[in-house]
Amino acid sequence: MFPKLLQTIWKPKPLTTPLYSIKRFSSINPKPQIRVGIFWDLDNKPPASFPPYDAAVKLRSAASSFGFVKLMVAYANRHAFSYVPLEIREERKERKLLNQLENKGLVRSSEPYFCGVCDRRFYTNEKLINHFKQIHESENQKRMRQIESSKGHQRVRLVAKYSMKIEKYKRAVRNVLTPKEGYGLADELKRAGFLVKMVSDKPEAADRALKEHMVDVMDKREVDCVVLVSDDSGFAEVLWEAKERCLRTVVIGDLNEGALKRVADVGYSWKEVVMGKAKKEVEKVVGKWKDRDVLKKLEWSYDPVLEKEKSSCGVWDYEFGDDDETKNGTEVESVEIGDGGDWWEIGNDDDGVGCSRPCR
Repeated sequence: MFPKLLQTIWKPKPLTTPLYSIKRFSSINPKPQIRVGIFWDLDNKPPASFPPYDAAVKLRSAASSFGFVKLMVAYANRHAFSYVPLEIREERKERKLLNQLENKGLVRSSEPYFCGVCDRRFYTNEKLINHFKQIHESENQKRMRQIESSKGHQRVRLVAKYSMKIEKYKRAVRNVLTPKEGYGLADELKRAGFLVKMVSDKPEAADRALKEHMVDVMDKREVDCVVLVSDDSGFAEVLWEAKERCLRTVVIGDLNEGALKRVADVGYSWKEVVMGKAKKEVEKVVGKWKDRDVLKKLEWSYDPVLEKEKSSCGVWDYEFGDDDETKNGTEVESVEIGDGGDWWEIGNDDDGVGCSRPCR
């Protein structure tokens, strides 16, 4: 009675696995994404015809169609960051003239000017600028001084306390105050996610620093696709090295038949990047890259060590020992070659055509 009762109590349950808990093969081994690195030569190719932030966002969007954007760097010297394009200078002159007309009452804006920090409205742009400088700029400078003078946990608490206000001030100051130097190129590129590095004012200092960074990234195998924004033919050697390392290369510049575009796998202009033409042609480019990878796998390359091993495996040893003359207990009679010539030669005896020795 008791064994049957124990058997019913300790009866093992069948192990069942629900279907929703089974992982698919794609989730276990996901397809690796192509890692893309953007290298921008600001000395040679600044975003003169487009706003810096919009150009950086468009560039990142175009590069993301080739894969996962892992790295975005931009190099330039001090003159590139202080330079103001002609279009920006003309726009500033028009804004200054319009402010003078608004102060005299000759021109009035259809919509009031709003402050991005306190949401106050003003009917002239000059009053908005004065309000922003007197109140919000001084407040932000006071916050920054408090953060810089503090240390340790107090600094962390102040950064957390003022982070929202500082971010709100940065968004509002772009539309109100004119940058004291340049047209905000470095700040706008940093806002778009680029790592901006300033080099010395020596000739070609930015080119050398950018080349060293590209080679270092290729040595560490951090990216699979190199996107270079430049028209300088001095980067052709670096692109050749990237292609020798089986990396994919993309060049963005305004020279249609430049040396870089002849070396790279594909090239685009700034206009094509901004209009979105680069993203439309990605499928064709990626398809060509896949075909090239398949062909490289099928190519035969001569390896002397491997070929020697293969040839040594196919050599037969035709030497026989003493034990090889007997097989299955039967002695194998050896053939003696006499003076009649070799065994494969046909003799010319007087009896007729026949072999050089009698058949046994």
